[in-house]
This record gives sequence, C-alpha cells and structure tokens, in this order.
Amino acid sequence: MTKVLLLEELKKFCENAVKDYRLPTAVQKGDTERIFRPPKIFRMRLSVSKAADKIVPYIILQVVTGKDEQREGEYPEASAVVRLIFSVYNDDEQEGALSLLNIMETVRIGLLKSTALCDMFCLNREEGVETLIYPDNTAPYFVGEMMTVWQLPPVEQEVCPWEDMKGGLQNEKEINRHGRD
Repeated sequence: MTKVLLLEELKKFCENAVKDYRLPTAVQKGDTERIFRPPKIFRMRLSVSKAADKIVPYIILQVVTGKDEQREGEYPEASAVVRLIFSVYNDDEQEGALSLLNIMETVRIGLLKSTALCDMFCLNREEGVETLIYPDNTAPYFVGEMMTVWQLPPVEQEVCPWEDMKGGLQNEKEINRHGRD
C-alpha cells in the first residue's frame, strides 16, 4: 500500500508542477483544431497503451523496484525506485525536443527543491536523480525518462509467536509445536 500512496503523492506533485504548460497534442481524426494542454499523469501504465500517440503529452510514474532491509541492531529501512517516463508531441523537432527537456527539468528541479512528499516519502539525494532523453529519431514524438529513489516508511516486524518473552528462540521442539517447520 505504501508504494501505491507514493505514486498518488508523486502524481499530485507532477500535476501541480506541469499544470501551467500548454503542450500540443497530435491532431486526431475528426479534430477541427489542435488542442494544447498539460501532460496527463498516469500511475504504472497508460490507461490504453495502444493509444499512446493519442494520449501524448503524458508522464507515467512506475515503481520499478523496492527494497526492505534491517541490519542487526539498526532501524529498518525501505526504499523504492520510481521511473518517470515523459512523452510530448510537436511537428517542429527542435520545439518538441525542447518541450520535453523543459517539462523534465521542471519536474527534476521541483523534486530536488522539495523536502518530502506528504511528510512520508523522501527523495534519496545520495542516489541522485538520473535523466535520459532518448536519442532515437521518433519525431514528432519525443520521449525521456527520469530515475528516482525514494525512502519509504519501513515496515516494523511484529513479535514472532515462537519467540519467548526474552526475545530469544525457544528450543526446536517448541518452535515446531507453534507451526514453524
């Protein structure tokens, strides 16, 4: 549930960061004029991947990996790697490439300036923010991505039923009697 909440908060953050942008959409069959709007934000996947060219501009937020760890004697830690995929459209290749760079920079700078999302999720600055603008010639569509690492609230371990009151494991017979083989 925590990673889902992270995506929700990151979606709110991105919507606010790019709300004033007016980027062109691809002209669709039956359209009488070009529409300009901010990028739509999606969590994990596009709503209809076959219609990607009709949905542009957009940002997809994807949890790629997660890690939970607790070293002996230390506080537990949790993290998630989130990839942001950016896509824009423009008939002018220079303008398209610059529009992509502009929204990516707006989000990157905003993330680096903020301290946390909803006081629960913190961007791991030691891991940094990595960006990549795809070098492929995909005009009039332009795509890039950003990799971020987030610190999450850790899941605290509950007391195991086969541990004695002193915190140590009882003998093997006692452990097996409680259902642990």
